Amino acid sequence: MENVVVEGDRVFTVIPEDFDSRSVYGEKITTKDDRKLRVWSPYRSKLAAAILRGIDMDIKSDYQILYLGAAAGTTVSHLSDIAYRGTIYAVEISPFPLRKLLDVCRMRKNIIPIMEDANHPERYLHLVPKVNFLYQDIAQRNQIDIFIKNCNMYLMEDGEGIIMVKSRSIDTTAEPEEVYGRVIDRIEKGGYEIRDVKKLDPHAKDHACIIIKRG
Repeated sequence: MENVVVEGDRVFTVIPEDFDSRSVYGEKITTKDDRKLRVWSPYRSKLAAAILRGIDMDIKSDYQILYLGAAAGTTVSHLSDIAYRGTIYAVEISPFPLRKLLDVCRMRKNIIPIMEDANHPERYLHLVPKVNFLYQDIAQRNQIDIFIKNCNMYLMEDGEGIIMVKSRSIDTTAEPEEVYGRVIDRIEKGGYEIRDVKKLDPHAKDHACIIIKRG
């Protein structure tokens, strides 16, 4: 994947040449082979943890990405390094993290913040086009429904998506593996192909990353 560097148990994104090279949220910046790299902690970003586990995905530099549950923009900012010629539509409903996300957007011009409820994807239809990639990180009991509704509306044919499954948010009584199995079954019944699954322990306890493809 372009602009991602993995060295042992460390992950970095490369800062594009025309981007602001300052630290975005307090992460360390290092230089290697005349490139500026941003440290991407797998303890702060579940996507970095998934990359360390060798998740099977390839986000292109010109991708249009819909990100659900953008929070303060930590992972969003690293995706902006990867999809530096594309656009990231970052949906967040909570005002407090949104304020921090807006600070990230001032540094990264390829991120468009959207204050909205991902339960209602029709509400940002006037802002978001069909996308190559859909990323969801939402800790709600109905997170699968949210994911499928947004994929149905926004993900283009042959597009791919990630859902970060928080098993305890879905069912506190079941074992995580059982919950992951239910999620996979729901997604497949929704007409999507499962491309890869990675559990994210110990970086994100009782979490799994599931990659899907729209046929």
